[in-house]
Amino acid sequence: MSLSASIAKADTKNLDSNHNWRQVLRKAWRKPEELLDYLQLDSSLLKGIAPGQQQFPLLAPSAFIEQIEKGNPEDPLFLQIFPQAAEARQQSGLLQDPVGDIKSQASPGLLHKYHSRALVITTGACAIHCRYCFRRHFPYTSVTGGRSDWQQSLDYIRANPNISEIILSGGDPLMLATAQLEKISRSLLEFPQLKTLRIHTRIASCLPERINTRLVHWLRELPWAVVFVHHINHPQEIGSAAELAFTRLQSCTQMQLNQSVLLQGVNNKAEVLIQLSEKLFGNSVTPYYLHQMDQVQGAGHFNCSDIEARQLMRQLRAAVPGYLVPRLVREVTGEPGKTPV
Repeated sequence: MSLSASIAKADTKNLDSNHNWRQVLRKAWRKPEELLDYLQLDSSLLKGIAPGQQQFPLLAPSAFIEQIEKGNPEDPLFLQIFPQAAEARQQSGLLQDPVGDIKSQASPGLLHKYHSRALVITTGACAIHCRYCFRRHFPYTSVTGGRSDWQQSLDYIRANPNISEIILSGGDPLMLATAQLEKISRSLLEFPQLKTLRIHTRIASCLPERINTRLVHWLRELPWAVVFVHHINHPQEIGSAAELAFTRLQSCTQMQLNQSVLLQGVNNKAEVLIQLSEKLFGNSVTPYYLHQMDQVQGAGHFNCSDIEARQLMRQLRAAVPGYLVPRLVREVTGEPGKTPV
C-alpha cells in the first residue's frame, strides 16, 4: 500500500462526484498488439518487447494516444510509451536507482535531498507508463509504508523547520482520490514554516479529465502557494483537452511550469523544442527544465550526448526569448540542487 493511500482509505461516499477520469483510465490502452492494430502499425514491432512489457507494462490513456499519427512507427509520442526490444539490453552505467532516491529517504516515502524542500512519494500509480521513467524499478510497495510511517514523515518535517516546500510526487500524485489529497494537505496544516505546495504530474497531457471541479476546489482552498510542474516532452502532446486543463489550473495555482526530458528520436531537434516552448507559453506554462535523461536501466536507447544537448540549447537561445529557454540540467546524486549541463 502506498504512503498516502495508507493515510486513510477514502469512503466511497467521499470520492469525487465526477468519476469520469476513473472511467477513462479504466479504458486506457494496455495490450501492445491492440494498440498496434489501432494505430495501423505492423505487428513486427512486437518482436523482442516481452521482457520490457512484463517488467513495465504498456499503459496509455486515449487522450495521449489520440495525438499519435497513425501508421508512423517513429511518432515521438508512440516512442515514449511503446515497449522496445532495446529495453532488455543490460548496459553498463545504467542503474535501477539512478538518482539515489532510496538513499535519500528521511522516512519511508519522504525524500529530503535539497535543503528547503522535501518530496513525498504519494503513490506508485501513474496514468501513463513512460519508457524512460527513472523510477521504473522503484520498490514502491516496500518503500512507502503504513500510517505509522506517515507519522514518521510528519515528525521529520516538524523537526526540520528549514523545510518550507513540500513536493507531491510519485508515480503521479493526482492518481489519488481528491479525498486522499485533502487528508494529506490537512495533515500538513500544523507546520507554519510551509509556504509552497508543489505538484509534479503528467496528468494534463494524458488524463486531462482528472483536472475536475473538486480538484480545482481543493487547490483553491489551500493556504500555500501552489506550483504545478507538468511533464511534457513534445508539442504534439498538447491537444485541446490538455489546453483546457491548463486553463482550469490557472485559477487555482500561483505558477505552472514544465519539465521535459531530452530523448533521442523524440525531441532532440531544435525546431521541436522551439515549438514546445512556444506552445507551453501560449497556455501560460513556463518552460522550466530540460533534463538530461537519468541513467536508468532499460532506457539507454533514449540517451543524447551532452555535446548534442548543448548544441540544441544554443539553437533554442538563438530562436526564442530568454524566458522561453528551459534550463538544461541533470540530477547528480548528493548534489544540493540540479546540476547545469
